[in-house]
Amino acid sequence: MQHDASTRRPIGGHVPVAGGLAAVGLRYARSIGAEAVQVFVANPRGWATPPGNPAQDEAFAAACAAEGLPSYVHAPYLINLGSHSAETAERSVLSLRHSLLRARAIGALGVVVHTGSATGGRPREVALEQAGRLLRPLLAELDRLETAGGAVPRLLLEPTAGQGSSLCSVIADLGPYLAALEHHPRVGVCLDTCHVFAAGHDLAAPGGATAVLDELERVAGPGRLGLVHANDSKAGVGSHLDRHQNVGAGAIGEAAFAELLRHPATAGVPLVIETPGGAEGHAADVARLKALHP
Repeated sequence: MQHDASTRRPIGGHVPVAGGLAAVGLRYARSIGAEAVQVFVANPRGWATPPGNPAQDEAFAAACAAEGLPSYVHAPYLINLGSHSAETAERSVLSLRHSLLRARAIGALGVVVHTGSATGGRPREVALEQAGRLLRPLLAELDRLETAGGAVPRLLLEPTAGQGSSLCSVIADLGPYLAALEHHPRVGVCLDTCHVFAAGHDLAAPGGATAVLDELERVAGPGRLGLVHANDSKAGVGSHLDRHQNVGAGAIGEAAFAELLRHPATAGVPLVIETPGGAEGHAADVARLKALHP
């Protein structure tokens, strides 16, 4: 069956970029048959904010545009806008701002950021208020940049697996989080299948993926889903363990991904894998998801 751009779900993956966004990242993307890509623009486990390589940025943006390859940036893992540490909160803002501006420079459509947790024993409500207060100026800056000319990325909230005092893991948690951001139109959601399964939504049950996407549309509103991280899970439902597995080889299973690909909420939304196995495993996962596409 042929799909137009509004219904087709591009299938791709997170690609390595050490050595150059275009020189390494795009070559890897092509080798695994990716139709969408996700990259880091900084060390995911550090606070450094490197400037990037203008020539690589331009080549990456031009190639993605020419090949119709949607691209996304994943912000560093250290970011926690709900942290009780003033230093961590400040560094989180600077790191996320860096990812947003670098995403704009390379033509990426969105920046994925983990929704964070309440640390230091603080109530979740206090941490969530802080996250909203810190994020709203970044969204306002994106609005100003768009007004000045040129495309800017969406901010895509990625709920976590529910470990610790997570601010957002089950779908219902997205309601208060979006409210803290005043339901800004530039904010979207990145749904990680492993995370939502580990948080307690049973995607493996018949109708489980449909139920999750239906609830997502009710809680967040139509059109908020901007990206799917298509990862199977090594651990069981409700485990709160973020352990990715290759598609169909984990506790979620292929049927859930097929169900997800049939749901209207995913129409036009890219799916990227973050699974183990290197290029060979990634190519197999991309091919498997393409085969499941209705």
